[in-house]
Amino acid sequence: MLERPISKAGWTRVAFGDVVRKVNDKVDPWDSGLERYVAGEHMDTDDLRIRRWGLIGDDYLGPAFHMRFKPGHVLYGSRRTYLRKVALADFEGITANTTFVLETKDPARLMPDLLPFLMQTEAFHSYSIKHSKGSVNPYINFSDLEAFEFLLPPIQEQARLLQALTIVQSCFVELSGLVGASDVLIQSFVRETVKQMKASGVRQVSLGQISDVITGKTPSTADQALWNGAVPFATPGDFGFREPYLIDCERHISEEGARFSRTVPEGSSLVVCIGSTIGKVAMCKQRMAFNQQINALVPKHVQPRFLFISLLECGLELRKRSGTTAVPIINKSAFEAIETPVPELAVQHAISKRFDDLLSGFQRASGRFEGIKGVRNHIVSEVCQ
Repeated sequence: MLERPISKAGWTRVAFGDVVRKVNDKVDPWDSGLERYVAGEHMDTDDLRIRRWGLIGDDYLGPAFHMRFKPGHVLYGSRRTYLRKVALADFEGITANTTFVLETKDPARLMPDLLPFLMQTEAFHSYSIKHSKGSVNPYINFSDLEAFEFLLPPIQEQARLLQALTIVQSCFVELSGLVGASDVLIQSFVRETVKQMKASGVRQVSLGQISDVITGKTPSTADQALWNGAVPFATPGDFGFREPYLIDCERHISEEGARFSRTVPEGSSLVVCIGSTIGKVAMCKQRMAFNQQINALVPKHVQPRFLFISLLECGLELRKRSGTTAVPIINKSAFEAIETPVPELAVQHAISKRFDDLLSGFQRASGRFEGIKGVRNHIVSEVCQ
């Protein structure tokens, strides 16, 4: 892919704002004639492709959704920049003003197709995280990003680097598709399993009967003694769209902080019960604390993995129910009253085993995907560093 070592002779140091502009194309989504919108949850960490979107008119759109983007524009999530959400648009749509719409100022100086790769470098992400403001929901202003400096290759060298990156990105997209297909297979299994249990008359039991439901709590952010300890503190942003297990979190609290929060043991399930990501589900792989947007379920009288599988289907129902409300929310008592089919223990174990087999296939595909991502990141690290 790169036949000779990269020489940086002739590369010039520039500021991001010298070669990149923020597009401020404000429109009314209802009068724009556009069909799709992209929110933060539609963008995946370290994935340039937009694989999901919402339909204007089908879902609630807040007043912040008035920025138009077009094919070739780069979208960047300016909130919680540690999530590394950079995406290259291949269709026209609407996004919120907290998602920057970016383009190069002069294609003869910085090739537009190289911009998203530049924004995937560790140097760019580290700078963005360092210069973000706020602690609970950190954000960065575009004026701060403009000051980021990097080495800009001559246009001929940009073309050579882009050729290698394009080949790797093609493999990246193919393997990402394989991961996505494995994910769809798991979701189909969950839906069909629950559907068949209901059709066959399996007894339905409320979530409150088969688990202890606990609503999370956030320790005071003003008291630093409660933070930066060893206890993972889960928020909705930590939930992966595909990975079912929550192994660790971006933020942590101390044991003292845990006294002012809620913790649950490994094997518990977490469900987002308020906000735009309502219905997202994760299973704790260690003891965790969590914020007030999340309900935790500590299983009792049910196999933990089976409870988690049931919650995946319950999460889909929560998202369907909340689609028309301004702030999607389900209170604790209503959540505890949700019913799900619960078969005999032996059947629970059999369903969990089949789920694990499908999950293993997903994880193998993910492993290959992470391998090619490593190759891409190696090349990207040579760009503008």
